[in-house]
Amino acid sequence: MKLLLLVLGMVLIVEGLPYAAAPEKMREWLLKLSEVPPSTLRMIGLFSLTSGLILCWLVQKSSFFS
Repeated sequence: MKLLLLVLGMVLIVEGLPYAAAPEKMREWLLKLSEVPPSTLRMIGLFSLTSGLILCWLVQKSSFFS
């Protein structure tokens, strides 16, 4: 449970940092993002999801990170 809360905290830090550092640029970027077709966003999401799963699996199975 502790690890889950730590990971959630890190996600919130990474997600909030751009908005705190450059809110004007984030607004511009989000406007551009709203013009991207849903199929492209879906592919980016699936790629990110797959990459994250592979990274987590590699870290768990590897003795390099212990």
